[in-house]
Amino acid sequence: MPQHWSIAILVNPLAGSGRSIKLADDITRLLRDRAVAFVVFKENWPSMFDGFTDIWIVGGDGTLNYFINHYPFPSIPLAVFPGGSGNDFQFMLYGNQTIIEMIYTIFQSTPKKVDAGICNGQYFLNSAGAGFDGKVVHTIRGKNKSKGKGSFFRAVLSNIFTYKEREYTITDGDKTWSGKFLIVSIMNSRRAGGGFYIAPKASISDGKFDITLIDKLNIFKRVRYLPVIERGKHEGLPFIRQFLSAAITIESDDEMDTQLDGEYYSFKKMEIRTLPGVLTFRY
Repeated sequence: MPQHWSIAILVNPLAGSGRSIKLADDITRLLRDRAVAFVVFKENWPSMFDGFTDIWIVGGDGTLNYFINHYPFPSIPLAVFPGGSGNDFQFMLYGNQTIIEMIYTIFQSTPKKVDAGICNGQYFLNSAGAGFDGKVVHTIRGKNKSKGKGSFFRAVLSNIFTYKEREYTITDGDKTWSGKFLIVSIMNSRRAGGGFYIAPKASISDGKFDITLIDKLNIFKRVRYLPVIERGKHEGLPFIRQFLSAAITIESDDEMDTQLDGEYYSFKKMEIRTLPGVLTFRY
């Protein structure tokens, strides 16, 4: 077990309705048992990380989004523990490992470069989107999301019968698509929404986003194919287009319901591009 480490543990006390606090307690107990140096930060995070070798973040995708927008691209390695309601990026790195297994993996791993994205000056790490998923995020905004995928799924069900697709113009280099779309998804990771595999082949280190465009669908098709999309089995369906892109623009005449890492935004235009290898994670 490495003895030279000094870890800044950043806890979001609101993540997971307090789950992150308990998780941080478990982590620190394991580190004490292994005589690893650490400092825990809860309500007040430090302005700099001088003297630390690593940063461990306890929270979900929203906590990661907050971190990269307030501490853009620190030079020391990161790790993330599943303390939020949505932990999709954490799952991309560690899968179903237990906390003990995660700590072992982190201590044994070599730091790896990971891509991020930027949209209208806001950084994101896991996903961005316009349309139905933005509306779903708007629905659950400010509500108790402690049940993760369950709260997302309930919001999906509350909108699936009433949501009306809007007109978008989507530009990728010299290619343009115009029309009504149910979902415009920009994925850095493979899954979002607490376990929906929107981009099951995505890589977090290829310098590209996995783009998924889903055409306007009637209610029957929405209900029929939602479970298919959840499992990541939608490749090749006639109403879905999927491709890779390093930069994409999404526009609409009206304000769009959009999300970045599950955080809600309202834009008329999204200018999105990749930021290859700007973060380093141990996984």
